[in-house]
Amino acid sequence: MGWRLAADAVMTFHLAFVLFVVVGGFLAWRWRRVASAHLPIAIYGVLIEVIGFTCPLTPLEKMLRRRAGSGGYDGGFVEHYVVPVLYPGAFTAATKALVAALLVTITAIAYAGIWIRSRPTPAPAR
Repeated sequence: MGWRLAADAVMTFHLAFVLFVVVGGFLAWRWRRVASAHLPIAIYGVLIEVIGFTCPLTPLEKMLRRRAGSGGYDGGFVEHYVVPVLYPGAFTAATKALVAALLVTITAIAYAGIWIRSRPTPAPAR
């Protein structure tokens, strides 16, 4: 039971991490210091999709699931948990590229909003 709870905790943290990659820029609208944590994490998330390396949380969760008596799963975290919900078809290279492009676009929109909101307002004409 302990290994399963540990695996579930890692999975929950991993999901929070993925969500932070997606929406962290918008959290920075409210709390500017979030941007210093979000930008490197967002870059890391995009690189995972583009380059295709494995986040260390994935093998940790799989190992804990095996110790709990479960067979674990094949592939990565996103392919196992997120893709079946968002992309019921195959997770192709084109789909990975689309995910990476969406992450970059969402992040760009979030930081453009921060930039626009931080610009000084012009003084009224006299």
